[in-house]
Amino acid sequence: MTDTTVLELDGVTKEYGEQAPVHALRGVSFSVRQGEMVAIVGQSGSGKSTLLHIMGTLDRPTSGVVRIDGVDAARLDDREISSLRAHKIGFVFQQFFLAEHATVRENVADGLLYAGVPATERLQLAELALQRVGLADRADFTPGTLSGGQRQRVAIARAIVGQPAVVLADEPTGSLDSTTGASIMDLIRDLNDSGTTIVMITHDMTLADQLPRRVRLLDGQIVSDSDRQEPT
Repeated sequence: MTDTTVLELDGVTKEYGEQAPVHALRGVSFSVRQGEMVAIVGQSGSGKSTLLHIMGTLDRPTSGVVRIDGVDAARLDDREISSLRAHKIGFVFQQFFLAEHATVRENVADGLLYAGVPATERLQLAELALQRVGLADRADFTPGTLSGGQRQRVAIARAIVGQPAVVLADEPTGSLDSTTGASIMDLIRDLNDSGTTIVMITHDMTLADQLPRRVRLLDGQIVSDSDRQEPT
């Protein structure tokens, strides 16, 4: 882990609606350093999903600053935000969102589709990513022939293929049995050990407790952060 900050939120709020607005996030501030592995934990309704969308530049905050690898996303137009997302952020979701009729290699290569990487290079980089997740021998298979754990490994390979500044993992073991989920957590730890920065969103405290840093949300606010003595 280095002292380089790859994700920073400063005073982030998010409100929905104009009449009696819903305050989904209330002054959220925290940062993630390069090489960290962090759990964002909270019950349903705590603001986790909204925070995921803000961190991933899928939605804009009502106020506050969101910096991705030093770039203030709030200052970018839609095209620039799409480019930032394509180059700097990898996503892993509970549902794998794989193209069923494409090969595993093609699915992983699609992680670079909007990053301006030539097709041949995309496929080459996909091979390397599949090696990292232990699925090089499944490159020509289609997702329908794989187990749930293997499909999640493909999704993880797609997230890391472009070596993003940060990987956002939303309940990555939520649709898997406990044994398969444990193997996915082992893979995530291995990727982090090799330098990948990972922020995991989860409602599962048992899962969160396995990570070295835990940020707990309640009613749109950070109520604890194991990286500091007191929340702000």
